[in-house]
Amino acid sequence: MSAGCLIVGIKGPELTPEEAQFFREVQPAGYILFSRNLIDPVQIRALTDSLRELSEIEPFISIDQEGGRVWRTRELGSAPPDAATFADKGTFLQISRFGALTGQILELLGINFNFAPVLDLDHHPDQNNGLRGRCWGADSQSVIDKAGLFNRWMRKNGVLGCGKHFPTNGLALNDPHHELPVAEISREDLLKEDLLPYTALMPELDGIMACHLNFPKIDPDFPASLSKKILTGLLRDQLGYEGLILTDDLDMGAIVNHYGRGPDLKLAIEAGADLALICHETDTIPTALKELETISSWTLDDAQKRILKVRRRLKEPPIFSEKAWNDINDKLTELTQELIGQDRFDPERPSQSPVEDY
Repeated sequence: MSAGCLIVGIKGPELTPEEAQFFREVQPAGYILFSRNLIDPVQIRALTDSLRELSEIEPFISIDQEGGRVWRTRELGSAPPDAATFADKGTFLQISRFGALTGQILELLGINFNFAPVLDLDHHPDQNNGLRGRCWGADSQSVIDKAGLFNRWMRKNGVLGCGKHFPTNGLALNDPHHELPVAEISREDLLKEDLLPYTALMPELDGIMACHLNFPKIDPDFPASLSKKILTGLLRDQLGYEGLILTDDLDMGAIVNHYGRGPDLKLAIEAGADLALICHETDTIPTALKELETISSWTLDDAQKRILKVRRRLKEPPIFSEKAWNDINDKLTELTQELIGQDRFDPERPSQSPVEDY
């Protein structure tokens, strides 16, 4: 029983003996860290080192480190502005520095895969929704220029990047007929604007994360993360993407509650996802793995080939030092001061999405 197509969460700041034994046996492709896993930089590096020791091949060790509210280490050090602030006030040089410093701070912690940048166009910048502050612009060229620059310099500093949330999370509307939010947009209209950042930046994206939105004009039956018409038909076949496809967290209620743990994973992999995320309900992983046994070997083999190709890009992290940690945080604080005239960026609004608080 192998978890080679899973990125999984961890319960706390260190592995329990039971977790360590289980992960050693099933060999997940990688792990994702949240605030519950982070106490201080020394502890984080010890945790990521312990995850490497369990793995036969260098694992993906991932995080959401976008800036602003979604900056998992904000309570442990610097708190830089969000993407919207950099897009509005930052120069290209400042955005490049932000990407480079993001890569440096994550690499020092032993984290090698950042689920950023957000490539959604901010169609509703004045709404207090889950994307507010997280987007690099309202037009495709701005997102291509600025998110691309951030991603490029982060990758130059040893951390892989993942564009999200394909095909877009920026058009979500609540619909009483659907459990998940709906985007009433056609494939043709997506291609005119919302997909341009993906097509332009595709050669520089190590992964693309699919959203859980419904796009009934493209696939009336499944959300994007479980849709073969969207993941294979649109992203792979029409746009020609050859990198990793990831799902957003399958533990999100409308997915696991509607499809069930196990069938949700099977649907995602058969739709074209290479890696599925189980971030919080980690006790359900054995159930999910049983469902994997019913997927055709050629589907799993194709996914594993892509996963292995990207895992070969992963590097061992540098030796950790408190001095290096403090130096990077000082530079991020200086950059924050340049941008907003304050040492820390503190969002004024309350959080609008669970991902902001995890």
